Amino acid sequence: MHEAAPVNPWVALAYLVAGVCFILALRGLSSPATSRRGNRLGMIGMAIAVLTTIYTHIPVIDLSPGDPTVPLYDRATFDWATLGEILAAIGIGAVIGLTTAKRIAMTAMPQLVAAFHSLVGLAAVLVGIAAYLNPAAFGISSLVVPMIGQPFQVINPVSKVEMGLGVAIGAITFSGSIIAFLKLNGSMSGKPILLPGRHVINLATLAAILLLVAQFAHTQDAWPFWAVVVLSFVIGFLLIIPIGGADMPVVVSMLNSYSGWAAAAMGFTLGNTAMIITGALVGSSGAILSYIMCRAMNRSFISVIAGGFGATDSGGGGAAAIDRPWKRGSAEDAAFLMQQAEQVIIVPGYGMAVAQAQHALREMGDKLKEHGVRVKYAIHPVAGRMPGHMNVLLAEANVPYDDVFELEDINSEFAQTDVAFVIGANDVTNPAAKTDKSSPIYGMPVLDVEKAKTVLFLKRSMGGVGYAGVDNEVFYRDNTMMLLADAKKMVEEIVKAMD
Repeated sequence: MHEAAPVNPWVALAYLVAGVCFILALRGLSSPATSRRGNRLGMIGMAIAVLTTIYTHIPVIDLSPGDPTVPLYDRATFDWATLGEILAAIGIGAVIGLTTAKRIAMTAMPQLVAAFHSLVGLAAVLVGIAAYLNPAAFGISSLVVPMIGQPFQVINPVSKVEMGLGVAIGAITFSGSIIAFLKLNGSMSGKPILLPGRHVINLATLAAILLLVAQFAHTQDAWPFWAVVVLSFVIGFLLIIPIGGADMPVVVSMLNSYSGWAAAAMGFTLGNTAMIITGALVGSSGAILSYIMCRAMNRSFISVIAGGFGATDSGGGGAAAIDRPWKRGSAEDAAFLMQQAEQVIIVPGYGMAVAQAQHALREMGDKLKEHGVRVKYAIHPVAGRMPGHMNVLLAEANVPYDDVFELEDINSEFAQTDVAFVIGANDVTNPAAKTDKSSPIYGMPVLDVEKAKTVLFLKRSMGGVGYAGVDNEVFYRDNTMMLLADAKKMVEEIVKAMD
């Protein structure tokens, strides 16, 4: 028989301190200048929460069960075997986490985030299943009714609702994150997979899940619980498959929110304050970030979930890139134009991330500053494959925070800028979003790079299009010079030409 250590005020205080650390961590992560401190506070908060949870759930063996006259501390001893299993599991997880974090490339960070979300969702599902199979161990059964063969544990009504919703959200998060990972990793096409009648199927499946949760809460039968698990895994796949690659930043933040709510629901089931606080913070912050991402693309959250963004190629495509006239430049041309400029605005995109060109780009910026050129970096909210992707890469290259500007703060400056240097950012600089109503990105706010006196557009080849599958009108403008090469190699050649 296992009993948890009695809760005392110090435990509540420890969870409160952990919650405050998490809140301060989110506050720190809101700015590149304070992100390191935010990460440290998050690590401290999680360490406090984990250690406190271990303390409150130290496994013990009751040597004299059923004898209330003897205090527990006199009749119990540590269950060292179980404690060893817990510590071993923590150790294995820590080693895997440290190894993965050290080896993962910055370009694969979106995939890593999606994978982490899937693990959170799966953990919520497994905790929910464990609580259903043995509710007494979680302290959520209110009555044991004698039945023929074996006793029956009646789960508290509120706990059944929490359990059902937690399992549903966790399963959706898991399967949805798997699809997001495959799309971000290139293992699955970034284009939407549009199933016939998908909206009807999705709505019907979601309605069925809610009805089954209600049925489970009412009867505690096994079949609605397991049906919720299966249908939730299925709807996770169905929800993410039709979403195109250009919507991936919203999907990542949305799945982040889902994982938080799943953790919060399981926190109620476990009676763990830290999980409730952490889950609520992650869930709410992810929902707010999803809203911000949707506003950045001028799209509603419902339209993103409905899917289909990037379903059709418009505004040209690969053929148009060959048929239409365009100008090609060299590293020497780019170096000369930028050295003669008063201001250069650099627009990084996923192409920079793939080529790992951020360090060379910072060196180029430093060279331009030595020649008296003002250098600024323009960041679109959905550039890359996850929110803040470009900010993280530039911070890794030690680009000064004061040189980095968001879209709304710098967009008006392109008209007074001599050179806009675009490095692998296609969709977020495409004027079709403002002019072509048939374009799948129409209505998305974009960086007005075409208004600069000269646009230097660096990409690998003219045959490729952005993640939304749309050709870019800027390529063919009179004031645009295309620099076709590997991003890192081209930037390094530009730096050499500046010597």
